[in-house]
Amino acid sequence: MTALEEPRREQLLNAADRVVRRDGPGASMNAIAAEAGITKPILYRHFGDRSGLFQALTDRHTSGLLAAVREALAEPLERRERVEHVLDTYLAGIEARPQVYQLLTHPEAGDPNGVGNALAPALRQIAEEITRAVTAQVDLGPDAPLLSEAWGRAITGMVLAAGDWWLDAKPCPRAKMVQALADLLWGRLAAAAPLPAVPLPGNNGGATEATEPE
Repeated sequence: MTALEEPRREQLLNAADRVVRRDGPGASMNAIAAEAGITKPILYRHFGDRSGLFQALTDRHTSGLLAAVREALAEPLERRERVEHVLDTYLAGIEARPQVYQLLTHPEAGDPNGVGNALAPALRQIAEEITRAVTAQVDLGPDAPLLSEAWGRAITGMVLAAGDWWLDAKPCPRAKMVQALADLLWGRLAAAAPLPAVPLPGNNGGATEATEPE
């Protein structure tokens, strides 16, 4: 892709984003082209086909969600506040764009290998981020490697399932859902002692400090 093509591609993705948020995951190429003020062949030229366009759109949103969760995990907060902040960041992300979230998690009928379930790679990365945070910040004793891995995946799966239900049913405000999930997670996390700060490799190849305020 050339430097001249990138802004146009972003404009088309912005148009697709608006249509998906308005019409849902079944948004048509005709509607997206009309929103962008172009013809369908131009969309195909940039993205190949509908699947290519929607894959580019899901890549954009999963990258944004992962970055937001990563930043929340790195906030210098007391442990309980960090748990609530990470939960709220995820729920706020899916609440802001429910139609896009549906696109990420629910394949269209007859297309089980399509763009639906595109959130899975990001969820694996979120689980790895949580595992690293628990490993660096919480003293889990001799079983720490096993527990950190198990907790990272279990927390991610729990929040995914609970968030999916909450977004669909909306039984309570987001803040109350955050508290409910944090309460469930808090027992063992509260009991574990913090680990001392140690320099850890950062995501950008530098070094970060794994710290937890007293």
